[in-house]
Amino acid sequence: MPIVVVGLNHQSAAVTIRERFAFSEGQIPTALDSLRQAGTVQEAVILSTCNRVEIYASTPLEPQSACEAIRQFCLQFHNVTVPIADEVYTHSEPHSVQHLFKVACGLDSMVLGETEILGQLKKSYDLALKLGYTGPRLNKAFQRAFNVAKQIRTETNIQRGSISVGSVSVELAEKVFNTLADKQVMVIGAGDTSEKTARSLLSRGAAGIVVTNRSLEKAEALARELGGRAIPFHQWAEDFALIDIIISSTSATDYVIDRARLEPLLKLRRGKPLLLIDIAVPRDIEPEVNFMENVFLYNIDDLQAIAADYLKQRREEVAHCEDLIREKAAALLTAPNIPRSSN
Repeated sequence: MPIVVVGLNHQSAAVTIRERFAFSEGQIPTALDSLRQAGTVQEAVILSTCNRVEIYASTPLEPQSACEAIRQFCLQFHNVTVPIADEVYTHSEPHSVQHLFKVACGLDSMVLGETEILGQLKKSYDLALKLGYTGPRLNKAFQRAFNVAKQIRTETNIQRGSISVGSVSVELAEKVFNTLADKQVMVIGAGDTSEKTARSLLSRGAAGIVVTNRSLEKAEALARELGGRAIPFHQWAEDFALIDIIISSTSATDYVIDRARLEPLLKLRRGKPLLLIDIAVPRDIEPEVNFMENVFLYNIDDLQAIAADYLKQRREEVAHCEDLIREKAAALLTAPNIPRSSN
């Protein structure tokens, strides 16, 4: 059975579109079951991050039919009624396997060569594996992708320099404030991206870290690791006057910060600038707050400009990496224990 990929990412669709297709972790088992029950897929993995939503599938259908069926499923599952065309891309073999390898290696990321996507891909695969939605085709493909990512990390310079969304966020903060030495930071959300961002901020000299999360236990655990302090989620506004930078990355489906709530709090700041970096998809912060005085809001797409600077530094390594990926994908698809589909 052929392997196909259907998805959209930061290159094909703006965050306003991506957030409508995002799968929460709780939605993934239902989505996987629906795809299998419909006969569209035999095996499937759903990857949903701030920069991409992708479904990798081994399907009994002809590849083009399978891709269209998965595309329609995504539209219906998320109740998307607006016209969607070029935003969604599809790949069949061998491009589907090459795409998987590129994603694992960070070659398809906003920050070229970043490593966070590999962890996210492993987590998505592990979830599908535990739920019983993978099999010989995807198991072999994903394991090989992880091996190729390791090889590229050791044999090329693709990951030289700033290589994560978190570290790019820090670069942005330094451009706004020049220095982080006297800046107080609040991290909303205690997930992997929030943790990496907080560590980057501390490494650049941030004066203090406050962590808040819907689970106070998780916030306290992260705060202990970082030498900061945790506060209950419903009390984050009480510390607002002391905060210079807010990094928000939760799994909330509604805005965590909106203009109506933020406006009265700004009076406590007495004109001090406030930097808001929203790295969540769906977005945590209402776009309208960007029109408020002394408030600077950047979402995940806004980080693209900074990432482009690092792209120039790594461009010379891309050709080497892509040659390696094509070689490894061809070897996988011709392996005798994983017979190629006749489709």
